[in-house]
Amino acid sequence: KRTQNLRKGLAKICLGLQRCPHGTECGLQAGAARVVGGTDVSPGRWPWQVSVVQGSQHRCGGSVLAPEWILTAAHCVHRQSPAPAWQVFAGIVARSSLGPEAGVPVREIIAHPLYNDSSLDYDIALMRLRVPLNFSGAIRAACLPPPPQDLLQGTPCWVSGWGSTTPGQGELPPEPFLSIPSIPNALVPLIGTRRCNSSCVYKGELTARMLCAGHLQGQVDACQGDSGGPLVCWDGSTWRLVGVVSWGQGCAEPNHPGVYSNVAQLLPWIHQVTQVSPALLGQKCQ
Repeated sequence: KRTQNLRKGLAKICLGLQRCPHGTECGLQAGAARVVGGTDVSPGRWPWQVSVVQGSQHRCGGSVLAPEWILTAAHCVHRQSPAPAWQVFAGIVARSSLGPEAGVPVREIIAHPLYNDSSLDYDIALMRLRVPLNFSGAIRAACLPPPPQDLLQGTPCWVSGWGSTTPGQGELPPEPFLSIPSIPNALVPLIGTRRCNSSCVYKGELTARMLCAGHLQGQVDACQGDSGGPLVCWDGSTWRLVGVVSWGQGCAEPNHPGVYSNVAQLLPWIHQVTQVSPALLGQKCQ
């Protein structure tokens, strides 16, 4: 967890060649943990990014999968308050959009049943919202990746979130949004599991449900408060939610890149819980 050791469905998705109503296409940007070494982005660049708030405190990031469903990290919600204590803020493009009325209450929190709080294996959880999100240019779902396949080392991906921007900063400020006009983000290329599990990096700690992304020289990474947020990669036509910010050693330290839950390896559980057909969720419109 990054505070410890860096550590239904899309009911309106279109079929076949049918055109999707405006705003319902997954993985498209409008007009086209804070992140250490990252840059702020234009409004709507990452419309699936949400803030997961406990009480009045930003705790983690998350990703929109469907109007009622948010994907985040299990360690964000494990042994925490029940669902009524949580809200999700979506479509945040300016500080003025952050009034209490902008939060969407959470109906249910479902962590992966095999989640391990020690190893952070199976580190994903789903949040079902009480009120479906209204999709727009500022709020869209991320496309899920195809079934498990080998991802090429060096593939450029992006991580985003409102976490700490300074390694070793520690706890989050009480109101982390108030000084941030837009979502910080950073380019983090994928790193092969064999290299990430080497004796120079994580010494075999990664499981099949994890993947690595970042820079072995350090300087750019996710950090405290980014946990649960999206790691997305461009597949040539759309953005795919490849990873969920999970853990790492420190923030942006040399030879300790970020570790993410591997979404492709966890697709069966996601489909089972959301009851969205694998053939539909993340399908692109023509």
